[in-house]
Amino acid sequence: MIKVERPRTGDDYRYGPSPEGQTSLSFQNTNRGKRSITLDLRVPEGREIFLRLVDRADVVVENFRSGWLDRQGIGADVIQARNARCVVASLSGFGATGPRAGQASYDIVAQATGGLQAITGFADGPPVRAGGALGDFVGGLYLALGIVSALLDRDRTGRARVLDLSNQDAIFAITDSAATIHRGIGVATERLGNQHPFTSPYDAFETTDGWVVIATASNKLFRKLCVAIERPELAGDERFRSHRDRSRRRTEINDIVNRWVRGRSCEAVLAALGPEGADLPCARVSSPHELVDDPQLLARNMIERHPHPDLEEIVFHGNPLQFSDAEPRERALAPALAQHNEEIYRELGMSDEEIRRLSEADVI
Repeated sequence: MIKVERPRTGDDYRYGPSPEGQTSLSFQNTNRGKRSITLDLRVPEGREIFLRLVDRADVVVENFRSGWLDRQGIGADVIQARNARCVVASLSGFGATGPRAGQASYDIVAQATGGLQAITGFADGPPVRAGGALGDFVGGLYLALGIVSALLDRDRTGRARVLDLSNQDAIFAITDSAATIHRGIGVATERLGNQHPFTSPYDAFETTDGWVVIATASNKLFRKLCVAIERPELAGDERFRSHRDRSRRRTEINDIVNRWVRGRSCEAVLAALGPEGADLPCARVSSPHELVDDPQLLARNMIERHPHPDLEEIVFHGNPLQFSDAEPRERALAPALAQHNEEIYRELGMSDEEIRRLSEADVI
């Protein structure tokens, strides 16, 4: 995978949280295993070099504002005229069609326009952006799925597709059937904090030393919870007999569970409700930095530790795709800006003198 960046400055993502003088740790985590070149697509010579790269590419991925590549004269039609087997995948804030095509977007804009922010947060508070760059990562996951689908389709039909993906579309697609439910039965999805609109208890509860989540999404689980918190009579209470009944009385049920949880430690709560007790879906609420020592993630190789020439060691998130009889490939650290210029441009047949000239002219 070749990452094409601006000459001199590179990707803005390189300049995030890091020790002074180092490449952003976020960039390191998300760009391992890639090769970096610099190339100015705004100048004719840069565009011609780009098309030489296209000649041998299976996929071109870009996330400029929609229409930018077309305005440079190297849009999907030009790319595929050059290489008919090249899949072109574009991810932008609003896609290539519609009245907002070409508008600027970031993660929070995607969450707002896709409907997620309006249904996230507590009822008495403002809309809340979901933690992490969820809008960006959801778009990236759909992009990866689309690329794989397009490559399979190309192998079957011989035709390379053009994928036009919108971050707004991607976020709207994960809002849990909220629009469908509203249109069907007139029930709007409201901000409920950590609770679930259709069942209870399903929430985070404060212990003496942290928070635990408890989720009961069936009548059987609710009955087991009632026994575990020493309130077995609630299981037969007409007020709590069905999902709908419990969702209407979620405040009352949460108060009951809170009274039981309060005064207990996370360990005590999980001992009573977890696999050695009532066997309910429950867990301690953990921060990402705490999870680097999580036994489950360690057992599944989701914590990777790599030596670094200046930082001694970097901890990375592992690969969640785990296939039988296959280990994830080892990935090098994220590349330095233009680290592979000479290597890749020589692969295109350029001489050292030509590479030097293009570099001095800021074309590469």
